[in-house]
Amino acid sequence: MVTIALDAMGGDHAPGEIVAGAVAAAAADSSMNIVLVGDEPAILTELEKYPGNGRIRVEHAPDVVGMDEEPARAVRVKKHSSIVVAARLVGEGQADALVSAGSTGAQLAASIFGMGRIRGVKRPAICTVYPTARGFKLLTDAGANPEVKPEYLVQFARMGSIYARSFLGMENPTVGLINNGSEDKKGTETVRAAHMLMREDSSLNFIGNIEGRDVPAGAADVMVCDGFVGNIVLKLTEGMATTLFSMIREKITSTPVRKIGAALNRKAFRELKQSLDYSEYGGAPLLGVRGVSMICHGSSNARAISSALKAAARAVESGFIGEMEQAFSAGSSGEDQENL
Repeated sequence: MVTIALDAMGGDHAPGEIVAGAVAAAAADSSMNIVLVGDEPAILTELEKYPGNGRIRVEHAPDVVGMDEEPARAVRVKKHSSIVVAARLVGEGQADALVSAGSTGAQLAASIFGMGRIRGVKRPAICTVYPTARGFKLLTDAGANPEVKPEYLVQFARMGSIYARSFLGMENPTVGLINNGSEDKKGTETVRAAHMLMREDSSLNFIGNIEGRDVPAGAADVMVCDGFVGNIVLKLTEGMATTLFSMIREKITSTPVRKIGAALNRKAFRELKQSLDYSEYGGAPLLGVRGVSMICHGSSNARAISSALKAAARAVESGFIGEMEQAFSAGSSGEDQENL
């Protein structure tokens, strides 16, 4: 039985869509217990719409960390906020995973403070599933670390590879370093140094640099970059997909003949749109902390939250945290970790 602490107050549509997603996930998976963390009266009001949810309980947390607050400070000050309490439940062993659609920075800070970092990991990274022409791949870091050192990028690659093997079942995932050219000498000093380190790391199936155009093509199973680049890649992809579908819809319905063609191809368009929809594959794990911490899109609806809860449960069952702890334990010391 997997228990998941769900931040009921995080996200653009909290708590309504969050509670609805929890109910849907609990109904679909009888082995999942869900703890809704947040303002108890508000949560109970939403739960009353869905009677008979014995495997969902509420943990009262009166405060909320706002999107405009400085994350690390807010997490330290607001000890009774929903994200802090949810992370603490995981750290204390009362829950196996955390899921939130709230402030990414707050979840990062709360996860580090509440769960702790895996020994030897310098900086946790957000690892998101990325849809490509060759199926789902992994992009890491997707926003946690806008400024990095070469060794951070190497660790992102190692963590992403472990997650790809454990969670996605990839036997020997390839690793590509996102750069502005495929040549070894391309890129900033940091990226060039990281390239050399990855090439010398026998634990990585490193294939070299990949360019921006190679990302949607799925040139590597694990695509590595700093959080600044990763977040831009992710948001650009989301915006481009939305814009293209809007343009296509306008063009294929502009004449009666085209409308007939559009109707005949409706299923194909629906499947394509579904493959690019973030709500289909749930959240992105924060790799490097001592527990499953699943980060959701801020605009997540009930469907996306349900998918994230299911993904969190699978992540717990995959045992990737234990594999990561084992992989990073050799030669590590307390000094290996750096401050948030």
